[in-house]
Amino acid sequence: MTRKENTEDKQSLTVDLFMFMGQSNMAGRGIVDKVHTEGVPTLKEGAGYEYRAVSAPGRLYPISEPFGRRENRKGGIDDKAMKTGSMVTAFANAYYEKTNIPIVGVSASKGGSRIDFWQPGGEFLNDAIERMKAAEEFLNANRYIIRHRFMVWCQGESDGDISKPGELYRQEFTRMLDAMLDVGIEKCFFIKIGHYNGTGGWDYDEIRAAQESIAQMNENVVMVSRAFGEMKARGLMKDDFHYFQEAYNTVGREAGENTADFVSGFYTGN
Repeated sequence: MTRKENTEDKQSLTVDLFMFMGQSNMAGRGIVDKVHTEGVPTLKEGAGYEYRAVSAPGRLYPISEPFGRRENRKGGIDDKAMKTGSMVTAFANAYYEKTNIPIVGVSASKGGSRIDFWQPGGEFLNDAIERMKAAEEFLNANRYIIRHRFMVWCQGESDGDISKPGELYRQEFTRMLDAMLDVGIEKCFFIKIGHYNGTGGWDYDEIRAAQESIAQMNENVVMVSRAFGEMKARGLMKDDFHYFQEAYNTVGREAGENTADFVSGFYTGN
């Protein structure tokens, strides 16, 4: 959707820009099977759009799944053909239901990426910033009003796989976030990782604790979902690391609702 295609009133031109960043559980690996039959939710009309900074930067597209499946850049963020179903549609629906503001989402996630892959000056963070700036330029050129600029972050399993110390994870996350704040991100909405579901003996407890500490100590970070932590017990993990679509829907919905509540309260004083 470009400005010329939009025939609605001025309010419909106000959007919140969201960067969806992290590793595979942000990128989305959701599937259904004969037991786990819940598929991707239907996008509410007007709830959200994808800006495809890499593959089709000339317009907005209604959010569809797999979100960001074409957004691969050689030498940058390249998730190949791994994306299936994500949490983004559920997030957009929940956010719009509470705020009446559509989101413009930008995919910037890479499966298997440790936090040290996201440091300032590195190819992943440089690419994410480039995608964000391209989205801003497009929206401004087409007379959209960008109300807020946010990021949603879900990452950390790969750091648990190498037993990274929690304090080092916190330091590296902070450096990454500071770079995003420098280019205009206002808040980071954090989705806490879940548990390892395999036989390799890995344990994500230290990374999970570090993520709680980050949200408590950093005023620019808001924890908006811990629901991945319950999915192993609920039988909603499809493999060692990833989830059936039902789990992504649950997490996206919770994160969208809590993000909307925070934004409505923090920025309006309610």
